[in-house]
Amino acid sequence: MSARMPVVYLPHGGGPWPFVDVGLPPDELRSLAEYLRGLPGILPAPPRALLVLSAHWEAPVPTVMSAPRPPMLYDYYGFPPRSYTLQWPAPGDPTLAAHVRDLLSRAGLESDEDPSRGFDHGTFIPMMLSWPQAQVPTVQLSLQAGLDPAAHLALGRALAPLRDEGVFIIGSGLSYHNLRALQDPHADGAAQAFDTWLAQTVVAGPAERDARLADWSRAPAARLAHPREEHLLPLMVAAGAAGTDHGSLPWRGTLCGKRISAVHFAA
Repeated sequence: MSARMPVVYLPHGGGPWPFVDVGLPPDELRSLAEYLRGLPGILPAPPRALLVLSAHWEAPVPTVMSAPRPPMLYDYYGFPPRSYTLQWPAPGDPTLAAHVRDLLSRAGLESDEDPSRGFDHGTFIPMMLSWPQAQVPTVQLSLQAGLDPAAHLALGRALAPLRDEGVFIIGSGLSYHNLRALQDPHADGAAQAFDTWLAQTVVAGPAERDARLADWSRAPAARLAHPREEHLLPLMVAAGAAGTDHGSLPWRGTLCGKRISAVHFAA
């Protein structure tokens, strides 16, 4: 049996960075890139597969990519032509996709599969840094439309057995995601207030942690940090899959001065 994998919620940055200049502060991006390059080093063993929940895919029910060779999905716009030639040709894993659906069914959760969808930038951009050789089989799983935090905590709990099977579960989002205020220094305080709440929440005991996450919209500056919560919901899935494991914030940085954090859960 494989060593139990941790669970991670990571910031995937903005657009096609750092492979294309996206006009964001280079020092901030350098720190984030270093964190993502070091991600394989936190694992107890090489992963058998990656299961990624990207903020950039929502479906009526949780839906898995089932293609053996997923294409690329350039789901951003307005960037230089090179942005649309980036490649991360990791293999898919139809067997894992079917297993994910089976786990969800056992938990009483409806699911679906998509044999044609490709890797979106919430997956391929950070993974180009973490696994640049694209050698690890990778499956994406969608968020569920409606973005109910309790439903996503339950989704994570259903996926927890994968951690003992060598599957590394990754929630890919951004702990501050208010693009209209990203360049506004007056919003720095709101980002800091929400990040402080986030830090207190993820290190709490599992019952308190999950209760706080389910009620996240009452957090300080919650809707200033996340006018729409799709970039926060991958954290709920990660926390659900964490079970009783402890949370930590091994990387904390900024994006245009706005505080952002990565969250890890491990025994």
